[in-house]
Amino acid sequence: MSDTAGAPANGRVYVDKQSPKAYHALVQTADAVRATAAEAGLDRLLVELVNLRVSQINGCAYCLDVHTRAALRAGETTRRLGVLAAWRDTGLFTARERAALALAEATTAPADALAQERAYEAARGSLTDDEISAVVWVAITINAFNRVSILSKHPVREAAPVR
Repeated sequence: MSDTAGAPANGRVYVDKQSPKAYHALVQTADAVRATAAEAGLDRLLVELVNLRVSQINGCAYCLDVHTRAALRAGETTRRLGVLAAWRDTGLFTARERAALALAEATTAPADALAQERAYEAARGSLTDDEISAVVWVAITINAFNRVSILSKHPVREAAPVR
């Protein structure tokens, strides 16, 4: 028998609230990964592009909302955000960003061995070992958060009006 007292209206268990110690460990991992990315020389915009691209692939509305706002705060343009899903078909992303995005996609769908090899080859040409490691960790971490939010059905709430 399940305990539904205090359950969200969508009928799902908010696993982050139900198991706060496990969620807190994931948040601590994200903090360590953010520091690793900064130490490797990845700027906040590139980290947010990776977060967004992985969240697009996974279809995580909650994380897309959170990281779109974070990318805009970090100075990303709406134009680049609008074409991120088709980044291969534009000239708006640098070789370094393209390498990171390909590596993030390969991390998100590791069963595609050919795509993984191509992504790693591109990454080797544009990113240092520290940057490659940081991109992979960013992608692993946002994949975990995507699953928490998707399986919990975290809602995207209406933004408060600007006054």
